[in-house]
Amino acid sequence: MAATVSDLLLDWYDSHARDLPWRARPGEAPPDPYCVWLSEVMLQQTTVAAVKPYFAAFTTRWPSVEALAAAPEADVMAAWAGLGYYSRARNLVKCAAAVTERGGFPETEAGLRELPGLGAYTAAAIAAIAFGQRAVVVDANVERVVARLFAIEEPLPAARKAIRRRADEVTPRERAGDFAQAMMDLGATICTARDPKCLLCPLSSVCEGRVAGDPARLPVKAAKKPKPLRQGQAFWIEHEGAVWLVRRAETGMLGGMRALPDDGWSARGDGTGEAPFDASWDSAGLVRHSFTHFSLELSVLAASTAQEPGGEGEWWPLERLDEAGLPTLFAKAARLALA
Repeated sequence: MAATVSDLLLDWYDSHARDLPWRARPGEAPPDPYCVWLSEVMLQQTTVAAVKPYFAAFTTRWPSVEALAAAPEADVMAAWAGLGYYSRARNLVKCAAAVTERGGFPETEAGLRELPGLGAYTAAAIAAIAFGQRAVVVDANVERVVARLFAIEEPLPAARKAIRRRADEVTPRERAGDFAQAMMDLGATICTARDPKCLLCPLSSVCEGRVAGDPARLPVKAAKKPKPLRQGQAFWIEHEGAVWLVRRAETGMLGGMRALPDDGWSARGDGTGEAPFDASWDSAGLVRHSFTHFSLELSVLAASTAQEPGGEGEWWPLERLDEAGLPTLFAKAARLALA
């Protein structure tokens, strides 16, 4: 089946490849490794539609890995705000510095894995797409396509070993980067999670899941555990047209980001409910936000003060609040307070 799958899929990709700003068209020279790396990091746990404006902004402001390596981390974190999973942004700066120091991106999976923040998937994707290396690239879309193509009934995550083995079997030596992107495109546009369009699929004639019936049930997923609900408070402290912002600790949730002061909530437990100082606090409302491992209900309390709150922070002008790079959670809280 190996040659059949790759031939069928690459023929389809030549006509149906998505036009994405970080890609080269089929038959063109490979894209800039910087663009491949940046897009792959941004696309983790995020949609293509959400990433496009961020990618355009980053490559305009920092058009090369050397430019990004020279950027202050605070500027990169602020530009990343809204994409989530902020440890990626911190690793972005570290990785850019490492690449610049060694004079460019390594061309092999093994070399790429040595860079900060690059896991197996990202290293394989860059090796295949940017450098034409044969590498087995398995993201969530590829996982779904392969599970259906070979009717893999074992539930996730245990099935991932078999999925990777099967993906290795069908990955060609030539055009491995195009093949990886073709698998991604197929999963994103045809072999979708809920409504696979089997009549349009170039692999329908060799798909064991389609022959077995109801390919949409594959891959089989283990039952999700309910997320714990945490509760906390955030404090909007205003003075003469400015709001008090703090910098969160480098490690932990939303590490290194500017934020409103809060009462110490975390993934492990609720906040203390204690305000940073005595004041007549007004309720601005409640923010509900979902993280990977827990959900949060954040009460937003507002007050004005003539004194500087304790601890490290800065008065940020309200007219420039959109430049602060607040993560989504605190941007929601700010909108409530401003309303």
